[in-house]
Amino acid sequence: MADLSVAVTQIKQMLTMQDAMNSRVSETWRENGFEWYRAIWVECAEMLDHHGWKWWKHQECDVPQVQLELVDIFHFGLSLRLMQEADTNKIAETLATEIQQPLAGDDFKKVLEVLAGAAVSEQRFDGPSFAACLQLMEMDLDELFRQYVGKNTLNFFRQDHGYKDGTYIKVWNGKEDNEVLADLVDSLDSSASDFQQQVYNGLKAAYPA
Repeated sequence: MADLSVAVTQIKQMLTMQDAMNSRVSETWRENGFEWYRAIWVECAEMLDHHGWKWWKHQECDVPQVQLELVDIFHFGLSLRLMQEADTNKIAETLATEIQQPLAGDDFKKVLEVLAGAAVSEQRFDGPSFAACLQLMEMDLDELFRQYVGKNTLNFFRQDHGYKDGTYIKVWNGKEDNEVLADLVDSLDSSASDFQQQVYNGLKAAYPA
C-alpha cells in the first residue's frame, strides 16, 4: 500500500485535474447541480456487464475494461466530493485514508453493489467499497493514478478537438481512442513530472485529422 502522504499528493493532483476538466465543460459546474451520484451507479451497472454476472451463460471478466470503468467512476466520485467540500486538502486526506481501508469482501459483485447502493440511496461516493473494487481488480493507487491521468488527458484532448460539437473522430486508424490511449500510457513513465503533457503530445501525434 502506498505511503499515506504519497496517496494524499496523488489524490490532490487528481482533484485539481478533475476541477479543471469539469470547468472546461462548464465554468459553473459546481452550481449546476449535476447528478454525479447517478453517473456512479449507472457506471457500476455497465461495469458489471464487463465483469460478468449472468449465471445462465458463459462469461469471462474483461479486467482491462473493468479497470477503465473504475477510473471513470473515480472521475465522478472526485466531482461529487468537490461539490460537497470546498477544502481539497481535506478531501484528499479523507479519500486517501478510505482507499487504504478497503471494505472486506472477496466477491466483486457484492462490493460493487455497496458502491452503487451508496450512490443510489445516499447520493454519495463510498471510498472503502471503491477501494475494495480496486483491490479485487488488482489495481493499486499508483495504477489508478496512471490510468486516471491518461483518461483525464484524453477528455481534455476530446474537448480540444470538437467533442462537444460532434466533429471529434473517435476511431483512429482502426482503433478507438481509448485503445490508443492505453497503448500510449503503457509506453510512458507515469512518474515523470510532465507525464500529462507527454500523454497529450502522444495523442496529438496519433490523431488522424
